[in-house]
Amino acid sequence: MADTVSYRPKAGEIPTQPGVYRFKDAKGRVLYVGKAKNLRARLSNYFAPLRSLHERTRRMVTTAAGVEWTVVKTDIESLQLEYTWIKEFDPPFNVKFRDDKTYPFLALTLGDEAPRVLVTRNHRIRGARYFGPFPKIWAVKDTIDLMIKAFPIRTCSDSSYKHAMQTGRPCFPGQIGRCGGPCSGKVTIVEHRAIVDDFVAFMAGGDKRFVTAATKNMKAAAERQDYEAAAKYRDQLQALEAVLAKSAVVLRDGVDADLFAIEHDELAASVQQFIVRAGRIRGERSWTVDKEIDVDTSELVDSILQQAYEGEVPPKEIIVPALPDDTEELEAWLGERRAKGQVHLRTAQRGEKAALMATATMNAKNNLMLYKTRRSSDFVARSQALTDIQEALGMTDAPLRMECYDVSHLQGTNIVASMVVFEDGLARKDQYRRFSIADSTDDTESIYQVITRRLAYLKTDEEKDAAGEAADVAEALAAEAGGEPRDEIVVPEKRKKFAYPPNLLIVDGGQPQVNAAARALEESGVQGIFLAGIAKRLEEVWLPDTDYPVILPRGSEALFMIQRIRDEAHRFAITHQRARRKRDITSVLTEVPGLGPARVRELLRHFGSVAELKKADVTAIAEVKGIGSVLAEQIRVTLAG
Repeated sequence: MADTVSYRPKAGEIPTQPGVYRFKDAKGRVLYVGKAKNLRARLSNYFAPLRSLHERTRRMVTTAAGVEWTVVKTDIESLQLEYTWIKEFDPPFNVKFRDDKTYPFLALTLGDEAPRVLVTRNHRIRGARYFGPFPKIWAVKDTIDLMIKAFPIRTCSDSSYKHAMQTGRPCFPGQIGRCGGPCSGKVTIVEHRAIVDDFVAFMAGGDKRFVTAATKNMKAAAERQDYEAAAKYRDQLQALEAVLAKSAVVLRDGVDADLFAIEHDELAASVQQFIVRAGRIRGERSWTVDKEIDVDTSELVDSILQQAYEGEVPPKEIIVPALPDDTEELEAWLGERRAKGQVHLRTAQRGEKAALMATATMNAKNNLMLYKTRRSSDFVARSQALTDIQEALGMTDAPLRMECYDVSHLQGTNIVASMVVFEDGLARKDQYRRFSIADSTDDTESIYQVITRRLAYLKTDEEKDAAGEAADVAEALAAEAGGEPRDEIVVPEKRKKFAYPPNLLIVDGGQPQVNAAARALEESGVQGIFLAGIAKRLEEVWLPDTDYPVILPRGSEALFMIQRIRDEAHRFAITHQRARRKRDITSVLTEVPGLGPARVRELLRHFGSVAELKKADVTAIAEVKGIGSVLAEQIRVTLAG
């Protein structure tokens, strides 16, 4: 593998000003859009040695055929341009929001003559005041039902309201006492507007005033023995307390903030948003995003906030798990979406905000686990995925048993391979296997060796079955003749799990890896096994002896299952390879006096293996964190000995 890509610009060609960059493929399609305060410093990260890049970042860089950039005057301009281009080009390697659903809101149509309260997913009603979003429609309806008992405002449709105005007869909610009755004149428009204002004030956080007033009125009515009025105030008080119980106090009074918690792995990220108004949680959202390249939490925060406040008005304070590099520019960009005041991004270090962040993070973790579990364990989804794979690959039967193989190494050293097994679409971890490869020229040779070794077990099992049949015949003949069977006939052992043949054998790689596996399959003589490979570039599925890949629909259950088994094979292989590297480097370096586990980890992270460490001189070793010139010299002496 080359150290870097061929289209890497010269260092002096990349400007140091802020700007936006675009990676494009050979056909001019924009693959990734990013921004930077310093274009040269940022792009140099992508053109580091390929072996040092994260797998998904390396996939994006190697898929691209070139990179372009546009210089802007300020950092805020780069943020705006990045946002515009992501919307325009929809780059496949930028963060993708999986959830396209809209959340229900509680809305008050303040622009109407007699405002009404309703449940809606349309947050563009002119003149409306919104509260939420709520996780479910029933949660909004429950809140409205409780609030109407305390603040009887209009809930009927516009047509019902017009009909009541024309006839003078109240609408149905007005007849049963769930509306003050502005349509029939039971209350005036001005009086109804005052009730609406109280509704808004309570939902916006004016809690104590209304609870205190309802309590005072209830007691006063009871003292004057007006028990009917006292019962009415009692019902209002219970309704208010019920709403308050549903929105517990989490921050001090007067705090308006949105809090975002993020939990992510290599493939996806789960986001949990708490909407806090006047110190109470007034709404929540949770969704999942796809990660096409390796991005850290701060970069995810940048993308998520841009998406979350598209067409939305942000609060004064936004609490996030990590601040992005362009915090000031992002605050200015969000501030433009507010009618007045600034927006401040903050992290929660301690106290009530940190406690709330911990709760939100726990929800995000559970949501991510639930998302993966549901897609993996849903029987209908698994069945559909297996059927779609069968049809897409032209298999005679559904792939009820799939095996996937991946090779991992560090610059040709510590070569290992993994085999993971999925049966009926579920992982069978008890049947996973690891392979150590003593010597190999490249990944295709490694794949050939591993598949050959794996298929040998199937061949051996067939031979044992044949031997078992011969043994049965020999025993029968011997029994008829009154003799004993010959000693060289061996009854086969009980069939082992490793000896079960797969319906589909998958290799991590494209056409070269698939052809290497096909060669091993042909030489083994084993029949009835389909073969495919999944390339890391554009998630293409390759079959043997084909010029074009099979393209599965993005987001389909079939592609998700193949990606999952591929990523599981990669995880299993890289975990084993890292463990071997750690044992390798630890066993050698433990002989150096003064070199503890923490410094060994730093050396491992920096050099990757003993082989690379041996190539380094004293100066290079001394540059590692915690390693001085004296200790570096001792390491060199130990390795040289």
